[in-house]
Amino acid sequence: RCLSDLCSWKARSVGSMLILMSVCDSEARSVGSMLILMCLWFRGEECGLDADTNVSVCGSEARSVGSMLAALGYIYPLQQHKRLVIRADASLYRFQTPYFWPTQQWPVEDTDYAIYLAKRNIRKKGILELHEQEQYNHLHKWMNHKWDFIVMQAKEQYRAAKERKKPDRVVFECQERAYWVVHRPPPGTVSAMDFGLERRADPNANQVQGEETGKLAHSSFLIPLSRNFSRCSLFSVVSLVKYSSTYQSHDPFLSRPLPSNPWHTDDATYWTLNSHNVETPTKQRVERWTFSFAELLSDPRGRDDFRLFLKKEFSGENLAFWESCEDLKWGTAATMKEKAEQIYKTFLARGAPRWINIDGKTMEITIKSLKHPHRYVLDAAQTHIYMLMKKDSYGRYLKSPVFKETQKKAIAPEEHKFTDSQLEQNARTRRPSLSPIVLRQLEAERRAKMAAAAPVDITQVMSKLSRKPQ
Repeated sequence: RCLSDLCSWKARSVGSMLILMSVCDSEARSVGSMLILMCLWFRGEECGLDADTNVSVCGSEARSVGSMLAALGYIYPLQQHKRLVIRADASLYRFQTPYFWPTQQWPVEDTDYAIYLAKRNIRKKGILELHEQEQYNHLHKWMNHKWDFIVMQAKEQYRAAKERKKPDRVVFECQERAYWVVHRPPPGTVSAMDFGLERRADPNANQVQGEETGKLAHSSFLIPLSRNFSRCSLFSVVSLVKYSSTYQSHDPFLSRPLPSNPWHTDDATYWTLNSHNVETPTKQRVERWTFSFAELLSDPRGRDDFRLFLKKEFSGENLAFWESCEDLKWGTAATMKEKAEQIYKTFLARGAPRWINIDGKTMEITIKSLKHPHRYVLDAAQTHIYMLMKKDSYGRYLKSPVFKETQKKAIAPEEHKFTDSQLEQNARTRRPSLSPIVLRQLEAERRAKMAAAAPVDITQVMSKLSRKPQ
């Protein structure tokens, strides 16, 4: 709890300090949204003067704090954007927009970085820096199955940026570049987002030769080699604390599960109440659906509830299409081509019985990819429908009578207390869980019953009969 309070206090303190510094300057302005274009700038030689006037610290201490903020992504240089330090000269620096602050806790994903590089490649007409070109080629090879979608997003963002005024466009390009310098640092730069505030070497110092090089290499060896295994930054700690505090009461290893802990008591009531297709879910299970849209879709019982809501809104085909795409991804390779064709005929073809509404560019990419079907051939269309449900349907579902009724009926099981003799009896009557093969059979039977209860499309039946040999 102390760690949680400390991290939240630090995050609030840094944000409050920067907002106070920007508000105190007459040149700061905001645009009534999360994406604030702050025109506040200062020189490195003024850092100590302002600090002496307001905070009563020496210039070196003020520049040290400023360098820490630059390394974490709150301040960025305008001339040498790779040197994340505050220098005591006439170099210009600008405050980062709050949208890109680490305290926002946006997940730094390779897809976003690929879109940024593709957009920068369009703007620079193929002339990228060496490390950016290497990353671009690597991501192009790795994400080849959805590269058309990435390029489409990059073109849309580039077109939207051209509609802005030139000063705002230049400022945003600098802010976006500074964000990726921190989160995807160039080779040879030690990122503060990976190694925290106590850095063993200055990542922006010039390369030293001789004995100093050996000392630097030795100190760098003490730091974990892969930044994927050493994300000890303030951003990571705050994200971990927030996630842990959110899911603490839902983790049966951290909190006492109700009605009893099946690992200790050998009582299977907990598994029964939380089975996939239980009629009445528990209150904790329903609460998890409110955490995120991904949590709702990951729970089969939650998807059933969401499906009922979409059916009343006459948009159930969106969820059906998303589930079909998931089945295509995780299904067998032998039926992959057949499933892709069936999904196209059911949801995407002209006059399809359950036609979904997607934009023309996404449709064009999908139809082009269907000529050579693979597991991820419908990724662009699936992402489009997923974001549509997340931004539109999910919010209305949480306010709908369907969810409120489920929330009202949800049960809160009482704790079961067992004596020592009862625990011994439970251990003697312990039975192994159902085989995954049996579970898959039960799931197939459930889907068959749902399909039988669904309305029959007579045109599809007649077309199948016409294809049968006489």
